[in-house]
Amino acid sequence: MACIASHGQKTVRFEAAELYPEGIAFDAKEKVFYVSSARLGTIGRVTADGKYKALYTDKGLKSSYGMKVHPDGKRLFACVADANYSKFSEPATYRSMARLISIDLKTGRKLSDVDLSQLVPGKHFANDLAFDKEGNAYVTDSFSNVVYKVAVDNKAAVFASSELFRTEGAGLNGIVVHPDGYLLVASSGRGCIFKIDMENPQDVQMVKVEQFFPGADGLLLEGSHLVLVQNGGVNKTFKLESTDDFKTARPVGATAASQLFGFPSTAALEGKTVWVIDAKFNHLKEKNSVPLKDFVITEAVFKPL
Repeated sequence: MACIASHGQKTVRFEAAELYPEGIAFDAKEKVFYVSSARLGTIGRVTADGKYKALYTDKGLKSSYGMKVHPDGKRLFACVADANYSKFSEPATYRSMARLISIDLKTGRKLSDVDLSQLVPGKHFANDLAFDKEGNAYVTDSFSNVVYKVAVDNKAAVFASSELFRTEGAGLNGIVVHPDGYLLVASSGRGCIFKIDMENPQDVQMVKVEQFFPGADGLLLEGSHLVLVQNGGVNKTFKLESTDDFKTARPVGATAASQLFGFPSTAALEGKTVWVIDAKFNHLKEKNSVPLKDFVITEAVFKPL
């Protein structure tokens, strides 16, 4: 089972050489986590007692990032790119790859592979995804700064594009589908959250929050709250609430400084427990560093603000 850290929160520690897992998903049926790999592209499975096993391995993936278990509970979808840290990067794919793949959770076989890189010109970085109730996927591109829609028949198109999304470096990142009919999307570069009307995706608004979140990464809905994972040196996870359908929002909780993260990236929900993966990209930025093999999934314990 998950061990208890000295300051109270649960952790799941596992070994996977050079993994640097950016994305995480929880399988409620099997009670296991799935983690991606920005370094190797490998998609793996982590049990509650910290046993890691590769589910799907392919050097052609370069890097895998955000992932979600499909609403049918049978497939895992993952964003694939060659943005920064891949061990297998090459000029033909570097900052030009954007794919959405699906994996059969029972067999580990790849079922679909949708190329998104030809939908808009420029650099590409498929980063995170979310599903609507019909099973359509919405994928953020952090370099082209658009949101793609991949329908259940795997037909892909640009869903949302706005001048508001433009920023230097990595932009659009974490994404959730709100049950009231809109997308919430985090921007790493702008440090803000956007609201996109799903019936009229040209209607894009910046959610008014009294603070900015530079390095905003993964998003997660936990009941009526929005959970936001922030790295970029802040390395905290926040809980936000809204009383006006996210025209505005305010932080009501945050992880304490005692919850040490090197580079928290995304989160997954198990019941009411929010789990955060530490990608440890800060280690990859250090020169002459020895590749890590130890990684951790940590329960986010929120302190009221």
